Amino acid sequence: MTHQLTERTETIGVIGAGAMGRGIAETAAAAGFRVRLFDAADGAALRAVELIQDSLSKRVRQAALTPSDVQRAVARLTLPATLGELADCDVIVEAIIEDVQAKRSLFASLESVVNEKCILATNTSSLSVTEIAAACEHPERVAGWHFFNPVPRMKLAEVIRAVRTSPQTIDRLLSLTNEFGHRAISVEDSPGFVVNHIGRAFVTEGLRLLADKCANHDVLDALLRNCGGFRMGPFELMDLTGLDVSLPASEAIFQQYYGDDRYRPAAVARIRLNGGLLGRKSGRGFYDYTSGGARIAPPDIFTGGEGKALRWSAGKGPAEPTAAVRALFEAHWPETDAETAEVIVSSPACSDLSTLASAGEANPQKVIAVDPFFSSIRGVTVMSCPATEPGVLQQVQAAFASRGVPTFAIADTPGYVAPRVIACIVNLACEIAQQGVAAPTDVDAAIRLALGHPFGPFEWADRIGPARILEVLDCVHGSTGDPRYRASSWLRRRAQLKLPLSSPEVRSTPATSISQVA
Repeated sequence: MTHQLTERTETIGVIGAGAMGRGIAETAAAAGFRVRLFDAADGAALRAVELIQDSLSKRVRQAALTPSDVQRAVARLTLPATLGELADCDVIVEAIIEDVQAKRSLFASLESVVNEKCILATNTSSLSVTEIAAACEHPERVAGWHFFNPVPRMKLAEVIRAVRTSPQTIDRLLSLTNEFGHRAISVEDSPGFVVNHIGRAFVTEGLRLLADKCANHDVLDALLRNCGGFRMGPFELMDLTGLDVSLPASEAIFQQYYGDDRYRPAAVARIRLNGGLLGRKSGRGFYDYTSGGARIAPPDIFTGGEGKALRWSAGKGPAEPTAAVRALFEAHWPETDAETAEVIVSSPACSDLSTLASAGEANPQKVIAVDPFFSSIRGVTVMSCPATEPGVLQQVQAAFASRGVPTFAIADTPGYVAPRVIACIVNLACEIAQQGVAAPTDVDAAIRLALGHPFGPFEWADRIGPARILEVLDCVHGSTGDPRYRASSWLRRRAQLKLPLSSPEVRSTPATSISQVA
C-alpha cells in the first residue's frame, strides 16, 4: 500500500552530526525549519551545535544574516537523546557512515518510530538508494537526498529516486531543497548519480594522460586551468579530496558498471595510494605539502624569458593552422616560406602529429602542433612528435614566453589534453542522458555548481560542437584502440543530426510501457 505524505514539512530530523549532517542541520534551521539533530556518540550533537553557531556567525560578518537570524536558527535546533524522540519529524535524513547495512538497519529502526507519512532520506554519495530502501516496509517513502560539503555553500542537492520511491516523495524533497535555497535536480538511482558519475571523467582521464607520459601532473593541471578554465586540475583536486577517497569512488563506479572501460582508473593511482601518497592529509600526494602546509610546486611552467623573432610557416592540408592558431602567431611574428622557416606550425583537429608528419604533410624535424580549440593568450598547448628537433620546441616556448603567453609542452598524443578531457566528460554526460538518469539542463547545472566547471558538459559540447567532440573521441579510440573512448550513441546520433545537446528538446524520451499502449 502506498501512503500519502504530508504536504507541509515543519520538522526535519538529521541523524549524524559530522560535517554533512551538521551542514544539513544548519541549512534547514537557517531556512526556518525545526531541526532534531541526533548522534549516537556522546557530545557529538552538542559540539555540532557550537560549530553551527560559529558558521552562522561568520555569515553575519559577511552581511548574509543578522544576529537575530542566528539566534532564531540556533533556537530551532534540539538534540534528542534517543531515536524515539524523532517521532514528530516530517522528514528524516541520515548522514551516517557510508555502509549499506548500517543505513538499512537505521531505516528499519526508524520505521517503528515515525508515522507512516514521514519521508526517510539518505545522504549517501555512492551507495544504492534502492538497496537501502529494500529493507523498509514502506520503500515508497525512501529516497536519496545527496548534499555536497560544505552544505551551506554548495547550493546543490541530488534528489534520487529508487525503483519504488513514490512521485510524492520526490516532489516533496525537490520542494524542500528549493526552500533551503539550493538547486535541486531529480536523478534516477544509478552508480555515482550525476556529479560523482561525471566527475570520474575529469580525474580518470587526467590519470590516463599522466600514465601515458603525455606530460607531468603539474603541466596537466596548469594546462587545464589556463586553457580549459577549470578551477583546479585533476591532480590538485585528488590531493584536496584525498586519494583514499577519490580512488575507491572511481573503482566502485567502474565495478558497478560491470567494468565499462569508460570508467576505468589508471593503475598509477592505486600504486600511489598503496604508497601512502594521499594528498594534503598525508603531507605528500602529487604535490609536496611538507613545508608548513603549503604546496611545494615543481619547476614553473614556461611563462617568461627572452625569445627571438620566430620564423614560422603554416602546415598544409589537414595540418593547416586554424584561424585562431594563425592569429596567435601572426600577432607577434610574420609568416615565411616552409624552406626558410624554423618552425612549421600545424593544428590537426585530433590526429597525433606523427601520423601527419609520416604522411609527408610537413617536415618532421621542424613540425609542432598547437591545440586548435584551447589555445589563446591565457595559454598555448604545444605538441611535438618523436622526430621534432628539441630546439624547435624550446624556440617556440621561448618566443611565446617573451610575449607573456604561457606554453604547455605535451608529448605526441591524439586529441591534445583539454579536448580529450572535455570530450570524456561530455561522453559520460551523454550516457546519463541515454540512460534517462537526469535531464541535460539539470546535469549542466549540477556540474557547474558542485564541481565548479566553467560550463556544464552539454554546454561544453555546444560551444565546441557535438561533431568535434565526436571526432576527438573517434580519433583517440581509433588511434589507441582503447574502448575507454567509445562514443555514446546518444552523442553520435545528435552530432550526425547537428542537434544542440543542451536543448530540452533533445532529452531522452521515456519509453512507453506495454500497459500504456494497451
